[in-house]
This record gives sequence, structure tokens and C-alpha cells, in this order.
Amino acid sequence: EVFTLFPRLKERINQRGGTLSGGEQQMLAVGRALMSKPKMLMLDEPSLGLAPIVISLMFETIVRLNKELGLTILLVEQNASIALDVCNRAYVLKTGNIQMEGTGQDLLHDKRVMESYLGITK
Repeated sequence: EVFTLFPRLKERINQRGGTLSGGEQQMLAVGRALMSKPKMLMLDEPSLGLAPIVISLMFETIVRLNKELGLTILLVEQNASIALDVCNRAYVLKTGNIQMEGTGQDLLHDKRVMESYLGITK
């Protein structure tokens, strides 16, 4: 099942984890977590240090895990645009306190979030 989600790992099956690229190491970490058949997966900055194409693949997989496997995903992500685009529920934190909450799409299009957190002005 892990190789179905991450075919790149199958190509690297004989390679040590520490020698994999950053994106492949993220895939390996998620794959390893999935092997225990969890009900919830907690991901901390899965896009950190990854190339844009790898970020897209990672988030496509996150959406797939949620929709197809029914896996709950708790995601902490500094790339707010991509996180809000894929999440069902979101919380905007400031110094550890919840400032706003709502659906990902509602917050993605909220003027305050756009200006303060996404750097978008209209």
C-alpha cells in the first residue's frame, strides 16, 4: 500500500533512508507511519524544504489519505495557502492562541487572513 502511494520509494527500496532526497525522506516518514494503520496522522511542516513539484505531490497524497482511506490528518503548515486549500477545518494561531477558525475555504478567502497571513491585498 505504501508503494502504491509513493511509487518513488519502490524504486529506492535498496537505498538507505538517510541518503534519500528531502521529498523522498518525507514520503518515507509518512509511509512508515501508515504501516501501523493509524486512524490519525499528525504532520508537522510536510512541505518544509521541498521543491514545489514535490510539495504538490505530498499534498495530493494527504488529500487522498483523508478522502480515500478516511484518515484524519492533523496538519501544521507554514504554507497557509496550500494548507487552507486542502483542509476541512482550519485554525489560525498567533503566539499559541486561536485567532480565527473555520473551513479551509472560508479562511482562504477571508480578507483578514489574506492580508495578514497570506500577504494578499485587494
